Amino acid sequence: MSWEDKVRKVVPYIPGEQPSDDHKVIKLNTNEMPYPPSPKVSEALAGFDTESLRLYPAPDVGPLRDALAARYGVACDEVFVGVGSDDVLATAFLTFFYSDKPVIFPDITYSFYDVWCDVYRIPYETKKLDEDYHIVKADYLGENGGIVIANPNAPTGISEERDVRFIEDIVTANPESVVIVDEAYVDFGGVSALPLIKKYDNVLIVRTFSKSRAFAGMRIGFAMGNSRLIKYMNDVKYSVNSYTMNRPAIELGIAALSDEEYYEKAVAKVVKTRQWTKKELEDRGFSVTDSKTNFVFAAPPEDKISAKELFLQLKQRDIYVRWWDKDRLRERLRISVGTDVEMQAFVAAVDEIMA
Repeated sequence: MSWEDKVRKVVPYIPGEQPSDDHKVIKLNTNEMPYPPSPKVSEALAGFDTESLRLYPAPDVGPLRDALAARYGVACDEVFVGVGSDDVLATAFLTFFYSDKPVIFPDITYSFYDVWCDVYRIPYETKKLDEDYHIVKADYLGENGGIVIANPNAPTGISEERDVRFIEDIVTANPESVVIVDEAYVDFGGVSALPLIKKYDNVLIVRTFSKSRAFAGMRIGFAMGNSRLIKYMNDVKYSVNSYTMNRPAIELGIAALSDEEYYEKAVAKVVKTRQWTKKELEDRGFSVTDSKTNFVFAAPPEDKISAKELFLQLKQRDIYVRWWDKDRLRERLRISVGTDVEMQAFVAAVDEIMA
């Protein structure tokens, strides 16, 4: 036996390709915000006291937690803050999914969920989305060790809004399990389940600054839920790494929260461009889901080009989108919404390729 026999071996999550900084591309493959953070963030960064970096940050991320609590109308002890929503979700998986029963989530969703289950040795089952990429509610009403639902979902872009009680019915049917609702994209048109945390003690809402607040490079995520849920998450966090959030992130996060008007306008621009892109693709024979996110999920016309070939030819033209070689995904592309100029260049490239 060698030391490698004792290694915890997992298949890691693979993020979208990141071209080098000196390679100028139209980057539509990682769902980043195409517009910069609020000018108030720039002001806060310019005024940041670098001398304070010799001191540890607040382990409870108090100032940013308090600002989030005020923004979303919850109590301070109902907020958990981490280094991006991936950190928050990983902590939640480690905290709440500790039983022999499988955690359940859709077969097509954020592909980090099964990775965390593998690395933490959490049993799980995936439930197949229907032919229109919607969650089948009945699949989530049986016995389980926990539930994870991205709403709106990725990479489909679909938000479960057909039934106003969709999420609540799943929560009420599972009082012995924690239901995590990943709302990374909710600001782009989804309906939040946040009101449920006042009614139920087993639902956790997870959000991120990476999308609508243009903070992918700063790494801020947070969760909101019953104070007991948050306490258990903090217990796990403090047992692994007490100082997860750095001082600049805390201050700049607070600055971002102080300018709602700016971000509302930026999100509105993304939504308008998303709808323009959807129509342009549909006019060219693409099948496009009804996205409530900052990306579109589109299948090119089969008689003209495959999704893989379009992906490769776009890349040759320095336009990066996302393609997966997986069942029910390989005939579609996930295309992040960029600026109007970027999306016009994308559509022009599609026309050139399909001519």
